[in-house]
Amino acid sequence: MTALQALGPNLWIADGPVVTAGGGFHYPTRMAVVRLTEGSLFIWSPVALSDALRREVDALGPVRYLIAPNTLHDRFLGEWQATYPAARIHAAPGLRQRRPDLHIAVDLGEEPPSDWAADIDQTPMHGNLITTEVLFFHRPSATLLVTDLIQHFAPTWFTGWRAWVAKMDLMTAPEPQVPRKFRVAFVDRAAARRGLERILEWPVERVVMAHADPVHADGRAFVRRAFGWLA
Repeated sequence: MTALQALGPNLWIADGPVVTAGGGFHYPTRMAVVRLTEGSLFIWSPVALSDALRREVDALGPVRYLIAPNTLHDRFLGEWQATYPAARIHAAPGLRQRRPDLHIAVDLGEEPPSDWAADIDQTPMHGNLITTEVLFFHRPSATLLVTDLIQHFAPTWFTGWRAWVAKMDLMTAPEPQVPRKFRVAFVDRAAARRGLERILEWPVERVVMAHADPVHADGRAFVRRAFGWLA
């Protein structure tokens, strides 16, 4: 089996190990690898770096950008930075203060830096008390990258009281949803709507999420449904 799965032009995903978060909730992990037009690699939400994954990533090109799209997806950044010291960490607002042990080169902003602007657009979803997540749109594959703002788990993934909490939080709804905790945490709805409006301007066909199966068609309509509560 290969560690990387090709998903579109110069786009691959890889699933990592299950990790334990607050409250003992277990989450699968997923990363995306984008090969930019100039040949270097953009690593979104890095998972644990196995030997097999490293070999396949190295075969694609030089790792230049390590992306922490929110302040919750930073667990494996240190090992990637140690393995690829020439790569620069670009992190969501707030992670620099939470992880002073990491050498964060750039805080992700409203516009993509010139390093990847030819291939990837981005926008932060401001106004959330839990985290400011930055979403990315890979133009060549028409793919939106979403970390925690849309999630979906099988009804049997969680057990006991965690299964009840996950159901109430819409994490096990029939279709991927924005969890209720994130909805409540959007205290500045106007700022969130501005981010959503920009996302809906992109011609999204495919959606890759860290905690849900990819959506392979009609991505913009899917995003509109997932954020319908914000309208």
